[in-house]
Amino acid sequence: MLRCVWMPLLALCLSLPAAAQIKRPFPANALRGLLIVTQPPEALLNGEAVRLAPGARIRDAANLQQLSGTLVGQKLLVHYTLDGTGLVQAVWVLTPEEADRKPWPTTPEQARSWVFDPATQTWTRP
Repeated sequence: MLRCVWMPLLALCLSLPAAAQIKRPFPANALRGLLIVTQPPEALLNGEAVRLAPGARIRDAANLQQLSGTLVGQKLLVHYTLDGTGLVQAVWVLTPEEADRKPWPTTPEQARSWVFDPATQTWTRP
């Protein structure tokens, strides 16, 4: 009986460190910026006023989904994508390791002219 309870718990504990080491894959259209949620759905992105899309997804550094209201006033280095109307659709708060990956485009023009390698999650300038 105890084995039935402890074995799944042991397996879960052993898998947690491995899950923490998984690298998040970012899409090729993800840009880097500084996000400050002011009054949801309003925010500042790189100092300019933006709006979060309805249903926008925000992932923290642990890759857990966060509500925009819990992040009000925090300065967050993020990767983000925009929807077809220019609203912020998806946001990933960066870990220190992710933030160290440079270069990373901050404008759509840079993303169009640079080359993205999805396997290594790196950008190369022309």
